[in-house]
Order: sequence, then structure tokens, then C-alpha cells
Amino acid sequence: METEALAAAQAVDFSLAALFWRATFTVKLVMIALVLASFWVWAIVIQKFINYRAARQETAEFDKAFWSGEPLDELYDQIGEVPRSAPEKIFFAGMTEWNRSHRRDGALIAGAQSRIDRSMDVAIGRESDRLNGGLTVLATVGATAPFIGLFGTVWGIKHAFEEIALQQNTSLAVVAPGIAEALVATALGLFAAIPAVIFYNKLSSDAERITSEYEAFADEFATILSRQLEG
Repeated sequence: METEALAAAQAVDFSLAALFWRATFTVKLVMIALVLASFWVWAIVIQKFINYRAARQETAEFDKAFWSGEPLDELYDQIGEVPRSAPEKIFFAGMTEWNRSHRRDGALIAGAQSRIDRSMDVAIGRESDRLNGGLTVLATVGATAPFIGLFGTVWGIKHAFEEIALQQNTSLAVVAPGIAEALVATALGLFAAIPAVIFYNKLSSDAERITSEYEAFADEFATILSRQLEG
């Protein structure tokens, strides 16, 4: 009897495709949702790595131009009305407010330094939001995917026990397929959640580091302008 049950269990196809097609409709939905979430996570991760690399290159190029000794007014004119990179936008915001703070007679309007700082802070905030865009998806997938997978597992095990009750047979051939289908949902949940958590921490740290570089540049630029204000 035991040998027959084992032989029957071995005859069952346990490939992922077979387990998916044998699963209940609810478990199939859970599996599809987790696979899509996994693809979404990897798409965000790849895009963020590309964006952060480009941001570092743009910062390095702008720093080279900014500290080249070229007059700031000439650099401002070269950037034009539509700055492209984040450092250019921060510099453009500060220089625009600097120019607006001059009266026609050349005198400065009171409170120019605080307005310049605020304008650059707003530009930094926008760039920080852009850098962090999509990271909430990674955090959400990392936090919820295991529980979604667990829901699919619980539902699949429930269905397996219902099959046992209907067939009144607790042999391995009856129990094993249902349990295997159910556990696939948990595996997919972990498959989506683990990379999401790892890369969320990594990319959040990278975004904070890049934002800190923007803030450091803004502070240095504000210091240069303050010298001119005092002069």
C-alpha cells in the first residue's frame, strides 16, 4: 500500500508550471501578483542604478565646471533657461534668486541670503523626491509579499484538506500535490520580498548620499554668495 502511494506520488508532475495549473483560482492570482511584483521590483532597481550613476556623473561634471574659476555669471548664462542636471538646477535656483535680489541701482534687497537658501532648498527637495521615487514600491513589496504568499499557502492547504475530506484518502499521492502547490506561493512571496528589502536599503542609502552632496554644494555656493553680500 505504501509502495503504491509512493509510486502514485512520483507519477505526479511537480514542475512549477504543473503546480501553477493545478492550483486553485485564488492561489493562481496570488502567484501571478507576486511574479508581477518581482518584475516590478527588478525594473525599479535597474532604473535606479542607471539614474544614480548618471546623477553622480552629472555632479562630477558640474563640480569641475563650477570650481574651474570661470565667473559664476558666465556659468549661469551657459546653463540657460532650462538646466538639465540636478546640480545645475540647484545652482540655477540660487543664481536666479541672487539676480532678482538686486535693485535697478545695484543695491541688494534685504533678506537676500535667506531667500537664496530657501530657493536652493526647494530645488534640493525636488531632486530628493525624484531620487527616492519608486523606493516606496520596494518597501511595500518587501513588507507585504511574504504575507501575500502566506495567504496563498494557507488557501492552498485549505483546498488540499478539502480534497482529502472529499476523497477520504490521506495517502501521499493525495496530500503531496496540494501541499506543494500551496508552498510555491510562499516561495514566490519570499522571492519578491528579499530583493526588494535588500535593494531598498541599498538605494535609500545611495539616494541620501547623493542628496547630501547636493546639500554640501548648496552650502558652499551660499558661502560664496554671502562673501559677496558682505563685500
